[in-house]
Amino acid sequence: MTTDLRAPKSTSCHGRGPAEPSAGGEVCPAGQEESSGARSCEISVDELGEGLCGLRLCSPTAQRAMERSLMQIGQLTAVLANEHTGSIEVIDGFKRLRAARSLGWPKLLVQVVCLEPVEAKLRMVLSNSGSGLCDLEQAWLIRSLYRDDKLSQPRIAKLFGRGKSWVSRRLLLAEGLTDELQADLRLGLISATAARELGRLPRGNQDELAQLVSQRGLTSRQCAKLVDDWLGARDEQARRQLLETAGQRSVASSQTARARPRTVAQRVIADIDQIVRCSAQLQARLLERPLASHGSGEAEQITARLTELAGVLAALSGTIGRVMSNDREQPDGQS
Repeated sequence: MTTDLRAPKSTSCHGRGPAEPSAGGEVCPAGQEESSGARSCEISVDELGEGLCGLRLCSPTAQRAMERSLMQIGQLTAVLANEHTGSIEVIDGFKRLRAARSLGWPKLLVQVVCLEPVEAKLRMVLSNSGSGLCDLEQAWLIRSLYRDDKLSQPRIAKLFGRGKSWVSRRLLLAEGLTDELQADLRLGLISATAARELGRLPRGNQDELAQLVSQRGLTSRQCAKLVDDWLGARDEQARRQLLETAGQRSVASSQTARARPRTVAQRVIADIDQIVRCSAQLQARLLERPLASHGSGEAEQITARLTELAGVLAALSGTIGRVMSNDREQPDGQS
């Protein structure tokens, strides 16, 4: 029976996971069966899937804080994961998993449950009932239930204890943002509040204003005012003038930077920055939805290009390794 979200269970504070450590700081011993029917055990980080991570946000700041927490005090809360059809997918604890991989940890303590895919997504809401999912995370979750799991809007409304209009607004929010804006959001370049404000704009204008917000480092309140002014402008000419005025500082600074001649080293750094940004955007898009959801034809094209890209990245990785190794082997004073 599908879980009803109107009676959320209590969760722990650390890591926003469901497993409560005891007074001594220890979690349930590995392999011990819990009253809910779930089991807790140590699992290799390589066996834990992140298929649901596209429904969650994780800022770089929060991720770094989790890494520091694991280094200083270790894992206090088990990762929550669902075992279904032979795979184990994380429901809650994505920051812990990524931090563990970054630190080179081989295993994590995991609370494993056995749920159907829809129930696993709903469990994500219950596991975060203390802090709550933000509007956009709710929107992504509802879109997934509606598009991927084929639940009707009235059924979703009943599960969340909300009205159908609430579900409709969340769907509009999720589907009203451009792919570029959602990628910036997942990269932490735009805050969730700012993205929600930008979502009030026509899709064709969102990316331009998002770039301006990111370049100038506008606060959520300033972003909201910019959107209000844009929507209130009397015509396209007034909107153009508004954007030109708002972007004068960032444009002037970027023009000054472009006017200076670049050295070879600066070109290398610029190439690295561009690859890092494109790689992060691609990763965000790949994690957002399964390849099969694009349709068989497009999924095959993406798979073929990803295969080519994997070879290119492997070659680049080898080149980077050789260059860095040669540089370390050169005597001091040699270039």
